[in-house]
Amino acid sequence: MAGGFLMEIRRGTQSALLVIRASAEDPGTPVEVSVSADSLEVRSSGSCAPAALPAGVRLAPSSCRGLRRLPGDGLHLRVRLRRPPPPADLAFTLRESLKPHKKYVFYCQSCGDIIVKDRKFLRVLPLPSENWNDLVEEWCCHPNPFARSTLRPQHDDCFLGDTFFMLNSGNESHVPESLTCCSETGHHASQSGFNLKSKENTRVICKRCKKMLGETISSDTIKYYVTEVIIQPSEGSFSPIPRSQFVQSMVAQCLLELSSAKSTFRFTVKGDNGKTYILIWLLNSDTLLVESLGSSSSLSVLTLFGDIFMPSSGPVGTWNAVKVLYQPCIKCRNKDFADAWENDMGVHPLKFPSETCLELLLMLGLSTASLPPSLRCMNSFQVAFLKM
Repeated sequence: MAGGFLMEIRRGTQSALLVIRASAEDPGTPVEVSVSADSLEVRSSGSCAPAALPAGVRLAPSSCRGLRRLPGDGLHLRVRLRRPPPPADLAFTLRESLKPHKKYVFYCQSCGDIIVKDRKFLRVLPLPSENWNDLVEEWCCHPNPFARSTLRPQHDDCFLGDTFFMLNSGNESHVPESLTCCSETGHHASQSGFNLKSKENTRVICKRCKKMLGETISSDTIKYYVTEVIIQPSEGSFSPIPRSQFVQSMVAQCLLELSSAKSTFRFTVKGDNGKTYILIWLLNSDTLLVESLGSSSSLSVLTLFGDIFMPSSGPVGTWNAVKVLYQPCIKCRNKDFADAWENDMGVHPLKFPSETCLELLLMLGLSTASLPPSLRCMNSFQVAFLKM
């Protein structure tokens, strides 16, 4: 199948949009498409290219409708599924993966260096939302009772936020050799000598690869971002995960958890420097992507993060995904739009390291570029998939 195909399956509606990509060599060549329950077959210029669908995906050929050919895209058609596809087999969320009274090892996601070794928590507690303190005056008829108190983890506590987890660093299981905090100029400082009012001196970085892992909140509290650290049981072994796959999966999980718990679907992605990098609107959370890239000559997208955009199991790749609309906000782009979202109580902020925000923006851009041209935009937003 020289041009390949893209199938966007919705579990909720048991329907799929199928796009047979046009051949790059001769986009005007007549094409004959045969759809069966478990395979697709494309005939063009005397050649025949069959493609088997993943196990569990069964189409209803008689339901095909809306066939049309779009220049630059190829053939579009819609088809229903005979039965629901397999449920999403998602990785455990942070709240599910961390359990009290079990030992865990924390690794730097980028290089695999051990950050915290054999740490056992007696309590694993979720934190309230980032802006909970701003709403106290609306709840209480007397002065804010929490004005002078702060939420800090005690010995053997782990606090979970929307995009981070917070640990008490004054524990014997902490491995200080794996962490160092430094300023932007690279000067090292001991933990007791941090100037916590200076943002550049609160960054926690991996000593081996210099990747930012989190921030120091106080002299005995460290906040790690979920996109920078892999947590595994002590009895297990470290299994490296490609960077793009890990970041997309963790961000997608954050979007799913927050949309389910708080019924919010719009998010601002902010860096640790306080700048807004991306506006994200969660569109669909029940998507199953099936994709065949066809021959290498048909590829026109530079896959810098190719480990996630290339099928990993044979000619056809399958991913659980969330579909998002997004707007980049770097270099003052979409400033009015971003300001309006900042003042909207229905928009939820997500904070990550600034470098990770730029990585995420690049991944979204590559996802958009990999889609057929007619599917890349919706109203004033760009369309992308975060694969899990």
